[in-house]
Amino acid sequence: MLRPLVPQLPSSQAPSAQGLRLLLGTCFGTALALLAGRVLVHQLTPMPTPDTPLSSLRAWRLLSPDPALRREASLLLASREPTGSARQRQGLWGQGWGRDSLAALALKRAAQAAEAAGQADQAQGLWQSLWQRFPQSPASADALYSLGHQQPRWRQLLLQRFPAHPAALAAALELGPSPASRLQASLHLARWGPRWPGAEALLVQACRGRAGALQPPQRRQLALGLAQLGRGQTALDCLKGLQGDPALELALGQALLKGDASQQGLADRRLLALAQRWPTRAAAREASALLSQREGADTDALLAQLPASLQDSAAVQARLALDYQSPWRGVLQRWPRDPASWELQWQLARQALLQQRWAEAAAILHALPANQLAAPLAARQLFWLGYAQGRLGERAAAQRLWRQVLAIAPGGYYSWRASLHLGEIGTEPGLLRAPGGPAGPLARPPWQPLASGDGGLDRLWRLNQPLEAWESWRFWRGGQPAQATRDLQLEGRLRSAVGDDWIGLGQLEQASLRLPKGSCQQQANLERQLNPLRYGELFRQAAASAGLDPALLQAVARQESRFTAGVESPVGAVGLMQLMPSTASELVGRRLEGASLKDPALNSRLGARYLRQLLEQWQGNPVLAVASYNAGPGAVAHWLKTGLGSDSPKPAGATIKLERDPELWIEAIPYPETRLYTKKVLGNLWSYRRLNQGAASGC
Repeated sequence: MLRPLVPQLPSSQAPSAQGLRLLLGTCFGTALALLAGRVLVHQLTPMPTPDTPLSSLRAWRLLSPDPALRREASLLLASREPTGSARQRQGLWGQGWGRDSLAALALKRAAQAAEAAGQADQAQGLWQSLWQRFPQSPASADALYSLGHQQPRWRQLLLQRFPAHPAALAAALELGPSPASRLQASLHLARWGPRWPGAEALLVQACRGRAGALQPPQRRQLALGLAQLGRGQTALDCLKGLQGDPALELALGQALLKGDASQQGLADRRLLALAQRWPTRAAAREASALLSQREGADTDALLAQLPASLQDSAAVQARLALDYQSPWRGVLQRWPRDPASWELQWQLARQALLQQRWAEAAAILHALPANQLAAPLAARQLFWLGYAQGRLGERAAAQRLWRQVLAIAPGGYYSWRASLHLGEIGTEPGLLRAPGGPAGPLARPPWQPLASGDGGLDRLWRLNQPLEAWESWRFWRGGQPAQATRDLQLEGRLRSAVGDDWIGLGQLEQASLRLPKGSCQQQANLERQLNPLRYGELFRQAAASAGLDPALLQAVARQESRFTAGVESPVGAVGLMQLMPSTASELVGRRLEGASLKDPALNSRLGARYLRQLLEQWQGNPVLAVASYNAGPGAVAHWLKTGLGSDSPKPAGATIKLERDPELWIEAIPYPETRLYTKKVLGNLWSYRRLNQGAASGC
């Protein structure tokens, strides 16, 4: 039997038991030291963020003993380089090691850089490596999309594996040219992304061209997508008499309410039918709330036809209390946390304030504790409560309430007005004047953590990968719209970060009206999120040419278009500053087409010129200038001439004058849209000035 050849040491060279223990102890100690050193590096080295200086990132990439830190630094550096540049490709090379999710991201970025540089073979190899190693990662959706350029089977796999991922939505739009492929694309987009650019035309075409050949489930799917786009009548045409489920009927009602009078009447009937057929569903409760907000003499008749359980809801009872001046305290006491109660309280208080019934207004405003309201609503309540108490001679109590406003909501319209009443800012006839000359550029705000509660999303955000974070979020949610307040805030931030301010800022506004009042720092962070800096250099140049503060242009564009250069209103206003082509033509002295106003540079320059004209017309009064921007200077001149007051019975001498009662004058503006618009723009202006001065940088 052969024995293995094992080298034998002479007995004089064989290690002793003590030597073996010493050797093992040394190895173990070295390993512990290495591990401790790595932990110490993590503890002593701050995590890199988009605000980390380039010099620090370069040093970490080259010299850090921690390979994970070297990769994070490389990804941050690559995000600052032009896509496909030699520096970006060099920085990304070799960063796809390991099984961490950042390896998938590094491979994706390297493949995109290779494609941009025209290195097709290298990009193909990187995409294949990404798909083979990370088939479950959202980053692999982009690999399937790119590989599908040559082999369509990859596109089909993409639609099945990652249906809600933006890469899949883009792939669906490119399916074709056969009718079956186009129908597949339409159904996929209706289900997973009806708002994807180009999807709307495809959905309309599918309904109009093949509606007779579609199966009922297909028609319902397409109709739901169209309803979510606000195309109520087109969705009805697609249904061809079919009735939908509660979600579809609610979406149809919401879309039809945006149409003409006949469509609104149809919406009323469908929403009522929804509430009667499915009274216990959440959609039925939303339908009854929509009906309770309707204007018109027949609203009471509609509400009377609701099932008893829905008539006994906060929305319906609040409407009845407002219409008939019936006991309202019971509604507020029974549903103190319902938005319908908040709106009821405000409408009743507003009527009393405009009629200068100060004690009654104070009693109404006292009826709900401010600590149960979201910060913007609490600020409104406390400001007007202080206003009423000040008119009743309780000056010290009023000042305490106004200081609470500043603590609850550091930015916005009511913070501005409270600061003015407290004497913390200079006044001139009780109004904040716009600067007489140009100001410097607005300061870039510091980076904020995402704080999503998901470590993967938070790390992508920290490494300046907002698009990857947004795509991952959408993939994990299956394309379902955000409903919960925290989800609205998170999705709003992600959307805004990837350039979709139109939806993103809208979601942040919704969230701000629901979020419980947070700490000072949380409120300051939310203020920054709601007032992002966009088109900074363009607005600086436009403001300088007109002698304005760039913050004023930011404030107007924030409200007019949410910084969306291509948006067009139903009445034809276009672009960042929502200029009418006729107004723009007058400003330049020649005919301008609406399409030209989608150029941010031209639009911002003309918007600044128009604002300057309005400020000169009203002797620098920003309230009148901003109200004129929305309603027209003719309407504002009429209000000034006739005086404003409540439409309800009022005591003699209750006509409201701007120079005496600016807050009441704004609240008495007869156009609800202009009333809200004026407060929003002036609140935005105050917020941008505070943020630019660093006032909201800490607490």
